[in-house]
Amino acid sequence: MQALMPDPQIYVERTLAIIKPDIVNKEVEIEDIILRSGFTIVQKRKLHLSPEQCSNFYVDQYGKMFFPNLTAYMSSGPSIAMVLARHNAISFWKELLGPSSSIVARETHPDSLRAIYGMDDLRNGLHGSMNFSSAEREIRFMFPEVIIEPIPVGQAAKDYLNLYVTPTLLKGLTELCKKKPADPLTWLADWLIEHNPNTPKLRNTVIVEEP
Repeated sequence: MQALMPDPQIYVERTLAIIKPDIVNKEVEIEDIILRSGFTIVQKRKLHLSPEQCSNFYVDQYGKMFFPNLTAYMSSGPSIAMVLARHNAISFWKELLGPSSSIVARETHPDSLRAIYGMDDLRNGLHGSMNFSSAEREIRFMFPEVIIEPIPVGQAAKDYLNLYVTPTLLKGLTELCKKKPADPLTWLADWLIEHNPNTPKLRNTVIVEEP
């Protein structure tokens, strides 16, 4: 059965972005471009992937001639992984990145990020998810604790709040009135965390964090 893609007019889409090892020193200016392009940075993590983790992440490229060089490049130093959100995030981020080859990007899309920050076909500076299913898999790989759900807006957001948030909040406020704690805000926050019906199940993906 084919997975249903979220309606871009109703939901804010998410995609995975990676600042690759050789340009992590450009993090601040790249993040500024991201934010000025209408994205929200939902999650961010600095990490140093092992060659094995790189192989698992780029499993769809396995068997291609450049695969060993790709895993060696991506494991050569720390990277910065980000979950970006906005309407049509996947296509907008791909457009901002430009062609996968930085050499081609400089010829055809000179204002793209890969034209500006990349070096060649392999060292192209940044990564972006190709499509919805890739974004879902890649975000789960880099951020295993995150719940991958489209972010609703407009009427969809109101429906989501009424269906999922309001019932839990009302239960918490009822308990708050019964308990009458000295610090009601902290008590309610702790109660909501404990009784969150959407608490994510942690996966076993191991990410080697930079100290």
